[in-house]
Amino acid sequence: MAQGAAASHYESAGEAHEVSGWAVGFILFAGVMMVLSGGFQLFAGLVALFENEFYVATRNYLFQFDATAWGWIHLLGGILVMVAGFAVMAGQTWARVVGIILAGLSALANFTFIPYYPFWALTIIAIDIFVIWALAVHGRDVRDSTM
Repeated sequence: MAQGAAASHYESAGEAHEVSGWAVGFILFAGVMMVLSGGFQLFAGLVALFENEFYVATRNYLFQFDATAWGWIHLLGGILVMVAGFAVMAGQTWARVVGIILAGLSALANFTFIPYYPFWALTIIAIDIFVIWALAVHGRDVRDSTM
């Protein structure tokens, strides 16, 4: 296969598959959203660490954590998601798997964070679901388009 054609096709089990520009766009958008989502979580963590009274939970909620605990959860999770997002944009294969795992963990953490900041938590969950979909469906296309 010629070098120019390698950028638009890859072979899998003897079949040629054309790399979609939409697929590459989705995966790059997912990487950018991971970086932004990680940054948002990093700031949410810093707010919880520096302003302990900012987040107030509803009563009788099953998952009650101290604001400092939420701060560390969001801070560390945000940093990990940001690093994985940069790696996804660089086309690293391991970053797709790590990104799916981290986005799933982020969605679960934000589900338990709903009573503290409902709109924010639901927004991050929606972003995480999109990221999981894009990485699972179109992850290989970014790597193959850079070959």
